[in-house]
Order: sequence, then structure tokens, then C-alpha cells
Amino acid sequence: RGTRVVYIPGNHDEPMRDHVGETLGAVEIKHEVIHTTADNRKLLVFHGDVLDAHMRLNRFEHLLGDMAYDLLLFLNRWGNYFREKMGLGYWSLATYIKKRVKNARQVIEVYEEAAAQEAARRGLDGVICGHIHQPGMRMIDGIVYCNDGDWIESCSALTETSEGELQLLHWSDKQRILKEFDSQVDLHQAAVIPLRPAV
Repeated sequence: RGTRVVYIPGNHDEPMRDHVGETLGAVEIKHEVIHTTADNRKLLVFHGDVLDAHMRLNRFEHLLGDMAYDLLLFLNRWGNYFREKMGLGYWSLATYIKKRVKNARQVIEVYEEAAAQEAARRGLDGVICGHIHQPGMRMIDGIVYCNDGDWIESCSALTETSEGELQLLHWSDKQRILKEFDSQVDLHQAAVIPLRPAV
């Protein structure tokens, strides 16, 4: 319906990189794109695993990291299953660990700065990436840095308003608000009993 859809494969769907430059239906497959926001800012959009060289990780460390991340997702899934049964909200184990382990936080900061430097090197206003599964938005030396997180662990996405404002959407928060709203509507409907005229 007139919306351009671009699919940028990352390290978890690497076989799709063999199809970069192709179009599947209306979906373009690319390594990266330059997105122009409604307020005319130019942003580099890419997955971000090309920045791994800045974090000095070798292939074994990548493999180990992927395995550890898969384990965290498994534990996270079951942990949140039981949290939901107890009436508690969504909670990310991986995010908790990343924020509290000093080396993890340092790796994330190096990544964020490398992403911003790449956008600055190209003369762009900012960068939108993923890869580290850590949603966030901040200014780094005058460059807009946006990480949309992911749809599995953090349940997050990046959105843009019609004015060009970028916002992080945390689906778990939206889902909780919608459930609260639905329960209030159900209570209201239950309290309003339509009266029938006497026959």
C-alpha cells in the first residue's frame, strides 16, 4: 500500500545475506539503508554486527556468546511463564545481566560509540541498529544513536511519528496497559446491566 519495506539480515539470519540486492514480493533485502526522517534527518540503518571488530571478539567468542544468549532466552521464557502465572509483569533476565555485569556494560558502550562514529564518518545525523539486543536512544557527540532492541528478549521496536520524532516502543509495557484497560472495560460492562421493559 505504498509503504517501502526493507529487510536487513543480521548474524542470526545470515543465510538471507545471500539474497541481498533481491526483492521478495515487495520486500527489499539490503545490507543497509539511509533513512530520511519526517524532519529531514539522515540515519544509517544497519544490523550492526559489522561493528564486532571494534569489540575485538573472535569467532569462538561469538559462538560462545550466541550459545550463552540462547540459554538466557530459554531461562527468560520459562521465568516469564511462571511470572505471568503469579500475576507479575514481563522481566528480561538478559537485560538485567547486561546492566549489572561491568564488562557487558563496557562492551555495549564501545558498540554504541562505534555505531555513532560510523554515522559521523559518513556525514549522517544518526544511526539505527540492533545486534546487541539492548534497546536505547541517546546522543553521542551530536549523533543520534538508536538501538531497537529485539522482538524476543526486550520486546521492543523503534517507531517514528509523522513529525519525525523517534520513540522506543516496549511491547510488554503496552500489552500490560492494554490488559488493564480490557479488564476495566469488562468490569464496566459487567456493572451496566441493560434493563428490559416489563411485559
